[in-house]
Amino acid sequence: MKTAYLYVRVSTDEQKRKGYSLPEQEDRLLKYCRQNNIEIKGIYREDFSAKNFNRPEWKKLFSVVKSKPKEEKNILFIKWDRFSRNIEYAYEMIGMLRKYGTTAMAIDQPIDFSVPESTVMLAVYLSVPEAENTRRAMNTANGIRRAKQMGRYPSKAPLGFINLTTVDGKKSLHPSNPRPVL
Repeated sequence: MKTAYLYVRVSTDEQKRKGYSLPEQEDRLLKYCRQNNIEIKGIYREDFSAKNFNRPEWKKLFSVVKSKPKEEKNILFIKWDRFSRNIEYAYEMIGMLRKYGTTAMAIDQPIDFSVPESTVMLAVYLSVPEAENTRRAMNTANGIRRAKQMGRYPSKAPLGFINLTTVDGKKSLHPSNPRPVL
């Protein structure tokens, strides 16, 4: 029988938008393990960004992997974007996992690491989430810039000012203590 550690991760905004809740991911992974006769060694649940591997539950999982270097291990997750949203860090982590006899696998985006051409698909799976993050950051920055150009202040008001919202929903910035007109 094969064995695996299960890793489920969300970031708060993504959980709401895509419906990848921790329980949903976990249920799918458990079903996959039952269907494929895989013994579950542990489940790690994370509510943290995947921009790097400085995540509390990932660190615990990686410590377990390192503590058993001779044992062949698998880490299962739903999709590669649950593993990482940074291609550079992802490749580095895959290499470190291999060093400890561990294979990372996405059940919805399987990769056969014994086939050299599979590395092309892995590159696609890892680069798409990073591109999504970069595009989202650019769109957010552009939206904030446009709002400011229109006289709205979408961020927290600086010292001495307050944020106000008009009846039609537009946000603006006003002095917190306006001086009386003489």
